[in-house]
Amino acid sequence: MMDEDQSGEPAADPLALMCSWLPPNDDHSRPMMTLSTIDVDGYPDARSVLLSEADRDGLYFHTDSRSRKARQLTATGRACAVLAWPELGRQLVAQGDVTSVPAARSAAVFAVRGPYLRLLAWANTPETALLPAPERRARWAEFAHRHPDATLLPPPTWIGFRLRPRRLTFYRADEAGPSHRTEYRLLGGAWTAALLPG
Repeated sequence: MMDEDQSGEPAADPLALMCSWLPPNDDHSRPMMTLSTIDVDGYPDARSVLLSEADRDGLYFHTDSRSRKARQLTATGRACAVLAWPELGRQLVAQGDVTSVPAARSAAVFAVRGPYLRLLAWANTPETALLPAPERRARWAEFAHRHPDATLLPPPTWIGFRLRPRRLTFYRADEAGPSHRTEYRLLGGAWTAALLPG
């Protein structure tokens, strides 16, 4: 597939282009993305999360089922994610529908998370958050001592979501000219493309 960078024309397959911009799923250095959801009052809510995986079906991420974002995603089934590479002058925006991920797939992601993040999924509870910092650290140290190799199974609160894009926007900076955006929309099962100012 020819990228717009080379041809000047929209890509024939925006999902393949999305995947080409993202690291392979076996790269343990996962990128951060800004995830925007909608709260019960209709206001946007945003935070940074790790991108767990990506494929032609969408973007995958994981969180605690007790979190505000999990409640919002379950209620609305919609979200928007932004990934940025300032050093490359690139930004990717994906808007779409969100569904939960099967437990087996979420467990596979948990298994390759680093020791700190596996501990965090267990120890960073609402009850712990209410404690003073020294007590939080003591509770963390005690849990880590009991699980020195962090070979933990996912906690019951570990949940995964998939964002299936219905709109993809690729932004590119250009030192020799104006920045540029290509926006793809999924309409009637087919992707349409629009070239937009940066």
